[in-house]
Amino acid sequence: MNLGSHLFSARKNNGLSQETVAEKLGVSRQTISKWETGETLPDIRQAKRLSILYGLSLDELISFDLGIREIQDVIDRTSQEVSDKIDWTKAWSKQYPVLAQYPAEVETAPYAAGLTELLDGLQKRYGYNELDAFLVLKDILSSVWKSRKHSSN
Repeated sequence: MNLGSHLFSARKNNGLSQETVAEKLGVSRQTISKWETGETLPDIRQAKRLSILYGLSLDELISFDLGIREIQDVIDRTSQEVSDKIDWTKAWSKQYPVLAQYPAEVETAPYAAGLTELLDGLQKRYGYNELDAFLVLKDILSSVWKSRKHSSN
């Protein structure tokens, strides 16, 4: 997605018309249209004003991904009670079939014991409660995955 498309999506996501944005920025509607079609680009001051208007950081604005933003909005609106009812393994196994297959193939007890030891270590050393220790360990695993993914490329 190019910057023009990002600007268009951010404006639409905020329910604003080109006229409204133009009025708030002190430019013409045609200027907004040219930015959104990629014919011209806003200067840095106008880009900053757009980011404020759309409730995005400047970085988010120039690399705006509506899908990620929508997912974050759904996460923010989902209560813990609803989240607890979701079978996340089943949901993710549609995209990652290994999640449905591994229970029949992998002896999980040794891995569970090792993870329990890591969780207990985080709780004792840093005073985390069980959930916080789990979240920290999840984040560490994610960092390791990203690091390994980048090093293999």
